[in-house]
Amino acid sequence: MSDRVLLGDIGGTNARFALLADGTIGDVAHLKVADFPTVTDAITDFLSRHAAGGPPTAAVLDIAGPIERNRGMLTNSTWVIDGEELAARFKLRSAKLLNDFEAVGWSLPALHPDDLFPLGGSTAVAGAPMLVIGPGTGFGAACYLPGDGRPTVAVTEAGHATLPATTAREAAVLAKMRERFGHVSIERALSGMGIENVYHAIAAVDGATVPQRDAAAITHAALDGSCATSRATLDMFCAWLGAVAGNLALTFCARGGVYIAGGIPPRFPDYFAKSDFRRQFESKGRYDSYLRPIPVHLVTKPDISFLGLKSFFEAGITASSGSPAH
Repeated sequence: MSDRVLLGDIGGTNARFALLADGTIGDVAHLKVADFPTVTDAITDFLSRHAAGGPPTAAVLDIAGPIERNRGMLTNSTWVIDGEELAARFKLRSAKLLNDFEAVGWSLPALHPDDLFPLGGSTAVAGAPMLVIGPGTGFGAACYLPGDGRPTVAVTEAGHATLPATTAREAAVLAKMRERFGHVSIERALSGMGIENVYHAIAAVDGATVPQRDAAAITHAALDGSCATSRATLDMFCAWLGAVAGNLALTFCARGGVYIAGGIPPRFPDYFAKSDFRRQFESKGRYDSYLRPIPVHLVTKPDISFLGLKSFFEAGITASSGSPAH
């Protein structure tokens, strides 16, 4: 663990970097992607300001985009990130790329109670899969699989699966959204743009005239009670998230716990806890009793991707040494 490792969390708008040394993650630096022509330029800038301690010997980066053969392109940027090219350019022993939610999945075993806001359930089953979902700009989902001493993270495209309706009211709103989009994915409702979609669909179902609002304004109007449509939107968002979380918990047998990350729910934890989220999470007919004990937590700690990148790197070091990974 004497390596000095470059860690990076790279999205379409912001790139964040830190250095891991002696098992400790250093300060996280935030850079604007638009300020640099390439990822190499951004990394060079970061390392030039963190030269003390010597250059890194390895890198682990997560990116908001698909990865194939350790190479990926950002969904909302011209940056192309190639692990082999980065390793050669910065003289690294290795440079590994992860999907952004894969990194979040690797963070789960490293989270502490102080990092979490409880949302019901009882005790996690030791050694069972741990699920994380995240409504934010889009909808992400990943599952940490402890395995037999060789953990891994299953990456999904769950956000593009079909959104379910569990009530007549949801079915009516879903029908309005289907008129607009055809196929209505989970992400069409459980994301920032999704909140706006649900808001307009509820207004159409109710025959209400509402002002144009973005997701933040809808959430604000729901929390202060100034708009009934906004309140109905946030209520449906929480309930739908519960139904989807329950479906995915069953899919992965995630008795190790379910974690809610992403940029939206942490903004209103108390409201979220009082919503229909938990009831819908458990409402699975014959499998209510299976889901009832599963603890669900809202992740309140910022920068958890870096915990995941650290865990991934350390698991690789342990595995290569021939010892069981912890």
